[in-house]
Amino acid sequence: MIRLKKRKWDTVVVGSGAAGLNAADRLWQYGVRDLALVTEDMNAGTSRNTGSDKQTYYKLSLAGETRDSVRQLAKALYDGGCVDGEHALCEAALSCRAFYRLVELGVPFPHNPYGEYVGYKTDHDPCERGTSVGPYTSRSMTEVLERAVREKEIQILDGYQVIRILSRNEMLYGILCLNCKEESYELILCTNLVYAVGGPAGIYKDSVYPVSQFGASGLAFEAGVCGKNLTEWQYGIASLRPRWNVSGSYMQVIPRVISTDANGREEREFLLDYYKSREAMMNMVFLKGYQWPFHAGRAAKGSSMIDLLVYRETCVRGRRVWLDYRNNPGSRPVEWEKLSSETRDYLVHAGADAPTPYERLCRLNSPAVSFYREHGVDLEREMLEIAVCAQHNNGGLAVDGWWQSNVEGMYVAGEAAATYGITRPGGSALNAGQVGSMRAAEAIAARKERKRVWTIREDKEMERIARERIVMGELAADRGYADAARWREATQNMSRYGAMMRNPSGICHMREEIRKDLKELLSLGKDTGQGEHIENDHNSDISVISEKADTERIHRLSQVYRYYDMRLCQKVYLDAMADYQNHGVKSRGSAIYEEEPGAPDQITIPELVTFSLDGPDGRDHDDVVQEIHYVGPEVPCECRWRPVRKLEDIRENESFEVVWKAFRESTGKNP
Repeated sequence: MIRLKKRKWDTVVVGSGAAGLNAADRLWQYGVRDLALVTEDMNAGTSRNTGSDKQTYYKLSLAGETRDSVRQLAKALYDGGCVDGEHALCEAALSCRAFYRLVELGVPFPHNPYGEYVGYKTDHDPCERGTSVGPYTSRSMTEVLERAVREKEIQILDGYQVIRILSRNEMLYGILCLNCKEESYELILCTNLVYAVGGPAGIYKDSVYPVSQFGASGLAFEAGVCGKNLTEWQYGIASLRPRWNVSGSYMQVIPRVISTDANGREEREFLLDYYKSREAMMNMVFLKGYQWPFHAGRAAKGSSMIDLLVYRETCVRGRRVWLDYRNNPGSRPVEWEKLSSETRDYLVHAGADAPTPYERLCRLNSPAVSFYREHGVDLEREMLEIAVCAQHNNGGLAVDGWWQSNVEGMYVAGEAAATYGITRPGGSALNAGQVGSMRAAEAIAARKERKRVWTIREDKEMERIARERIVMGELAADRGYADAARWREATQNMSRYGAMMRNPSGICHMREEIRKDLKELLSLGKDTGQGEHIENDHNSDISVISEKADTERIHRLSQVYRYYDMRLCQKVYLDAMADYQNHGVKSRGSAIYEEEPGAPDQITIPELVTFSLDGPDGRDHDDVVQEIHYVGPEVPCECRWRPVRKLEDIRENESFEVVWKAFRESTGKNP
């Protein structure tokens, strides 16, 4: 007999990354006490397990004579394209408040003796707004925020995997969870939900997301949450073991780039086949450190050609690609005078004009060397395998100015929330997660006196939906549905057809496969006979299937529910990509859409792709936003395009008295 336990909270936070922990901490700070945090694993997730050579936190400039303002920062965010003005303005206006909260909690952001928090420039950043505590900035954030949450004794349900979001008529009712520690199910009814599950990390095989991170956006689409800008991602070169961005100094020291056959033999410096000279190639490898994310506009004549050539070796020619820090390109000494002044001056002034890439990396950024050594890769003695990987989704679940989705009561924060578009300044995601979770907490707290009452009919309906999902999972697990081979094929195809390179025929084929997959899975949930074996358990503290949890079976169940979410998510993202191309939008940002040759102004990469930019600068459609709704497993999603909500349309320069009056009348609770 499978027992279904029921609980109620006013507000539930899902996710234990920097955004989820901040949401819980802020909710408590603002007076919300009927509160719980749900997480699959407190120590998993992107915030705690990823980074780069110098992981950046992006905020308003707080040092020196650099001119900056909230509106200037908002414009830098808004200028990424397909960005709604209210999100850019909120993330700019609240960046200092969020930043100083982290400082007070103990994140050791560097400042000078006078208290100025110095900064540096990052991608798409006109000012020196970036700051860092090293490669693990986000980990430091999660550590101090977790401590704050535990000090408040906020209820934490660790080991709980969300397997269904319960909603009806765009109203939230709660979530259904698999308790992976007890092999049980819990139906949690709640008025408010802060969904901070990260990006859809599990949909790609070639990924720089940590292996512990999967995401759960598919369940949100199923619950009726609208998607926005799903086609806009960041892809870039990363190591495969461990998963890590090889940005910044990893490329600026100009390692030798080679490919081999599947067994690590037949070495070739394939980049030399494309560039006219060794030095021209070396200059582009150097620039790749500055310009880590792939960008279609930099493909033909810029550093993003490196990404395309790596992709061609791995995905078209079936070879493996490596960075070799033991030897210079061409396996001969660097002739510094032949390099560009930008490359030469940077390395010489940094004292990094050493004989080998390894020595240059030691001088330029010794922690970067230590990181790989700590993870079992000695760059002094062995090569580092790389690929072009998915790194960050700039789109996601659509939210309003208080980070509430179109489903009433459901808020989204962190990478799961769609507050970016085509590009974004490097490091802005960490600030967005803090600001978005703060805004959601403020909105919930402003309404905390309102109490929801569920009718008996609503209770029964939610139990019925929960039973269907449980039966689906139980039967699919018994049949070994989400085995490793099935998972590998699904994610491998997504990396090949729906990542940096968007192949129309491959996308069409995948959509049909997913349709069949989802139909088969959902049909299992209609087994009414199995549903009779689920019993409500309203009173016991622990609900179990057996006296002793079967670890192997729990793993199979967990994988089934993850697989279902992943396929749901792939369907919505692929439908968005197909609609994008049907709408007439061309290649832009971090993705290339393959075309048949013959049109004017096309760019052709031999053996790989022919494509066109979306206008001369790739920005012909950056003033419109694509939104998408999941309708069902067997029909295409519904898409619509709307104008961006413009930053310049948001009123400014209101007098203090006007703002103060509105603030008093709302008692400081704008929602």
